Amino acid sequence: MPNYPDLWTHGSSLSSFFKLESAGGITLMLAAVLAMILANSPYQHYYDLLISTPVEIRVGALHIAKPLLLWINDGLMAIFFFLVGLELKRELIEGELADKCNIILPGVGAIGGMAAPALIYTFFNIGDTTAMKGWAIPAATDIAFALGILMLLGARVPISIKMFLTSLAIFDDMGAILIIAVFYTENISVTALLIVTACLPLLVFFNKKGVESKTAFILVGIIMWIAMLKSGIHATLAGVIVAMFVPMKSRPDSDYSPLKSMEHDLHFAVAFFILPIFAFANAGISFTGMGSAQIMHSVPLGIALGLFLGKQVGVFGLCWLAIKLNWSRLPKGMSWGGLYGTAVLCGVGFTMSLFIGSLAFDETVMNQLFDQRIGIILGSLISGIVGFVVLNRCLPAKRCT
Repeated sequence: MPNYPDLWTHGSSLSSFFKLESAGGITLMLAAVLAMILANSPYQHYYDLLISTPVEIRVGALHIAKPLLLWINDGLMAIFFFLVGLELKRELIEGELADKCNIILPGVGAIGGMAAPALIYTFFNIGDTTAMKGWAIPAATDIAFALGILMLLGARVPISIKMFLTSLAIFDDMGAILIIAVFYTENISVTALLIVTACLPLLVFFNKKGVESKTAFILVGIIMWIAMLKSGIHATLAGVIVAMFVPMKSRPDSDYSPLKSMEHDLHFAVAFFILPIFAFANAGISFTGMGSAQIMHSVPLGIALGLFLGKQVGVFGLCWLAIKLNWSRLPKGMSWGGLYGTAVLCGVGFTMSLFIGSLAFDETVMNQLFDQRIGIILGSLISGIVGFVVLNRCLPAKRCT
């Protein structure tokens, strides 16, 4: 079997992982900027035509027809969620989250970082049934973007800050997955849901037998994804479910890990292909005819303030409380200023916020009344800039250990 590097036990490999994530965040930024340039150029029509191109698959009675944008959001993002599921499982079994001492602070921070932005958004939009569908949009943190900004500070950033941010983002992803499953589910198709259920015993069998074949998991995953798509439960959740059954080890006496192998294979594709394509397809905001009324609408305003103010208040506030109550302590090498700057950086919620926004609002209604993407981009941009400035001022000249 090929011997894949263990990203999570060797310092040099961990450094390589963070470099990969930060480079992916920069690629994500470039893709989003390119989309906005095209959407505000003479080529806007071609950009709109591209993302609205109808794509259809028909096999017998099975028929799936969606515009390219939804194939990206429902299809490619299922692969992203599969990778998220793999990371969650690995972290809980043998990663940072396997140690209870490392769970409390980022876990508490993630709770505050989801609750406070949602409350701020609700404050601005309570009473508006349509607008309230977007309450979860500012609750997300984009780990690729946030790490990309963090890496601009170079070796001055202690590993404790990187691990805290990564762990918090993992809890944040868990929360987003639950929110999508519970609050953004349409009318349920019992037949399709039975097919999803029928896939579970097969996945359990694969897990118990330590199946190493990636093809086996891919085939079951495709069947489950199609059934999820038809069931009314968002199809991307199929990726998370399948990931939970990928065995950590093929055999107890073997060093080969199917889970780590798949995670290793997917990291590059997700960081440099799937997420940039998602950003390109979803960030194309046209500013033509846009005025203060659109920018100051309660939806984008609630999102922007939720990301910028809500994240820092929720993350820093609950972490401060947990430390003062002796539930946890500041990680080695992290100062209070470093914790605050990291909390501000958590307000960069680009990818997952855009994804939840695409579930929350019908495109026609959105275009007529408001564009939630304005709030996502403004809130993420301000959080990124302020977080960078705070960390730049409070981190020592040389890297802490």
